[in-house]
Amino acid sequence: MGDIEPIVLQRRGASPVQPSTPSPAPLRVTFDRRELDRILDLYGRMVAQGEWRDYAIDFQRDKAVFSILRRAMDVPLYRIEKDPRLARKQGIYSVVSQTGLILKRGHELPRVLAVLEKPLRTI
Repeated sequence: MGDIEPIVLQRRGASPVQPSTPSPAPLRVTFDRRELDRILDLYGRMVAQGEWRDYAIDFQRDKAVFSILRRAMDVPLYRIEKDPRLARKQGIYSVVSQTGLILKRGHELPRVLAVLEKPLRTI
């Protein structure tokens, strides 16, 4: 059983046709399951407190963004961004405010999300 070459049909007088190989899909940065679990855990608690109401997720070529909204038609209150290009520099994760101010940046998602946690109040 040697090497078997694929049979390629061609028209007379035409140049040989190479079998087409599927082109790789464009890579996109995404949040993995553990990251989404952490983000949605925080989001669920803040919805229960009445602070946040909606969210949007955007996966781009260079970064993934989880936007937190007060209402569906608003601009995001906060954006949780994952940018792999910053992995060796400031950190892959960041929390950005509505005005574009970076509130926290780091290599570990729980520490970065801590900036959005509300302190517990005594009753």
